[in-house]
Amino acid sequence: MEAVIRVTDAVKSFRQTKLSTIRSPAEFFDFQRISRPTDFSQATQRISYNTRYYSGNYGLVVACLAVYAVITNPLLLISLGFLVGGFAAINKFAPEPMQVGDHVVTQKSLYTALFVIGLPLLWWASPIMTFFWLVGASSVLILTHASFVEPGVESEYAEVQDTV
Repeated sequence: MEAVIRVTDAVKSFRQTKLSTIRSPAEFFDFQRISRPTDFSQATQRISYNTRYYSGNYGLVVACLAVYAVITNPLLLISLGFLVGGFAAINKFAPEPMQVGDHVVTQKSLYTALFVIGLPLLWWASPIMTFFWLVGASSVLILTHASFVEPGVESEYAEVQDTV
């Protein structure tokens, strides 16, 4: 019961901190504020400000790309489903050792079999390549957006609030 309370508190905390920073799509995709930065210094300032200002939106971009990466890699989807489903099935249906013929099957032996089958399957699904694709695609999208969108008028007041 205490674990459920911790999970709900964590979800509430996540909702308050990250999801409250999501800007409206009209603001995030405001084509009127797009311009090329004049130099590297201005691009760096824009990236610094916009990554903080649009952090919730960028989190959604990364989440959408992660879902896309998993869906478009069927072997990765199957191997993750196999491992997660195996853990759930072992915890639900085999909490106690059971007798099968002459052998006693324990949770430990079921987990060992799950790992012996699931980890090579997961490795074959190339999760590392998927991870690096996700990092690269997210970085390109986020840095491009952050450097090309001019900060709004509120960015001038952000410096004043930081010093106060």
